[in-house]
Amino acid sequence: MEGVLLSVHVLAGIVFVGGSAIAASLFPRYAPVTAPVTAPVPAATGPAADPEPASEGGRSRAVAVALHRITRGYGLFGVVVPVVGIALAVTQGRMGEIWITISMVLTAAAGAILALFICPRQREALDTPDDGTRLRTLSMLAGVYNVLWAVVVVMMIVRPGDHS
Repeated sequence: MEGVLLSVHVLAGIVFVGGSAIAASLFPRYAPVTAPVTAPVPAATGPAADPEPASEGGRSRAVAVALHRITRGYGLFGVVVPVVGIALAVTQGRMGEIWITISMVLTAAAGAILALFICPRQREALDTPDDGTRLRTLSMLAGVYNVLWAVVVVMMIVRPGDHS
């Protein structure tokens, strides 16, 4: 049973947390703005180019909408990671270990940042674009979200305070 729980925990982390982290990080690059950003990036060309005509700076509302849906959807499905992680910790008798507790607190913080700040601000950025100020804040929040998950992964590997 431990093998199944560990497999689901790791795979869900890779797919759902990784997917939401990447989408949240890419969203500011494609979200619409009311004025050009300081250094517009030339639009891509060739077979890998965006099929929608690129707006100024290579921004694409359609791509931003898709990234918002991925951020929100994968974030919701990402709840599997801590739920299965707790089941795994209980199965292994590790719930009292400090690295599990710290990981749970950091996971809750990452989830709160995603649910309370990133997803709502992405929706606002799509509904009412600004001069890019909101997007800089979103980039910072995505960075914090990603760092929290990186710390959780390190905690899972290093296991400080492990009693085994």
